[in-house]
Amino acid sequence: MHHPVAATVVKLGGSLVADAPRLRACLARLAGGAEGPCVVVPGGGPLAEAVRSVQAALGFSDALAHRLALDAMGRMAAILSDLEPRLVPARDPGGIAALLAAGQVPVWDPVALRDGHPDIPETWDVTSDSLALWLAAAIGAPRCCLVKSADRPAGTDWADLARSGLVDAAFPAFAARYAGRIEILGPGAAYPPGLDSARAAA
Repeated sequence: MHHPVAATVVKLGGSLVADAPRLRACLARLAGGAEGPCVVVPGGGPLAEAVRSVQAALGFSDALAHRLALDAMGRMAAILSDLEPRLVPARDPGGIAALLAAGQVPVWDPVALRDGHPDIPETWDVTSDSLALWLAAAIGAPRCCLVKSADRPAGTDWADLARSGLVDAAFPAFAARYAGRIEILGPGAAYPPGLDSARAAA
């Protein structure tokens, strides 16, 4: 059991790969401390979509697809830390806590979940959205932010967002088990703080 960490979990949607200036601005500001202590969770992005495509063509199991999608998140963690060297890959809650204690910014590689976890179904219902919430609960983070390429419509609940595809199908169940604050931050949220000025300067 690990002690809770006073850090925000920030999931960067894989769709941000299509908006490189926003993604780079997010990475630079998170690494520079704009959000305070934080843990970055990468979406699988095009790498996870490649897994979906190959599974559709060949018909292998959802359990294998889930593990390959975890690998895709791990590869995206490596890409993000290459784009922003102040991000340091970490594979488990203990490693994350140690990096935070050292004043560093962890980016999560979920490879440790490849062996399975009783709380995480190995299906496409669970993507990096729900995994970010799972990690936030596992490390006791008080806040989990999902940076998306689309804004959350007003008046929607988690079930609405799961039906619309803005979050994955398992997200409402994971949200119900998470005691902290959850935020969906689309382009209209100008996230991180100062992003508009960063774009104007680009």
